[in-house]
Amino acid sequence: MKFTQAEIAYLESQPLGRLATVQKGGTLQNSPVGFRYNAELDTIDITGHGMGNSQKFRNVIENGRVAFVVDDIASRQPWRIRCVEIRGSAEAILPAPEVTNPRGRDGSLIRIHPSRIISFGLEESTEPHKLTFNKRNV
Repeated sequence: MKFTQAEIAYLESQPLGRLATVQKGGTLQNSPVGFRYNAELDTIDITGHGMGNSQKFRNVIENGRVAFVVDDIASRQPWRIRCVEIRGSAEAILPAPEVTNPRGRDGSLIRIHPSRIISFGLEESTEPHKLTFNKRNV
């Protein structure tokens, strides 16, 4: 398993992340996206309205390098942030032709295969100013 139990619990509690992809000329694109942790494959799956026609989908087809961040502010007093950053490769997956969805989701998805995971602030029992990063290649 690439993710820790704390990272999985955090990812499953959050509805929104930010996906950075690389455009043809090298410009970065960063997009807010919905996602889910895929426990069977130990990946992050990103879906959404018109995914197969999106620029981020085309960017993944052209250059599969991505970074994905999920973060929030758990507390303001004391100040406490939490985050998981995932760097790796992604694949653009088209659906089977018979797949349709009435909510505008075309069945396409971006699947992220982590190669580096960085997390912070997930240890609730640690004082906020004593938190450290959990960084590792997977």
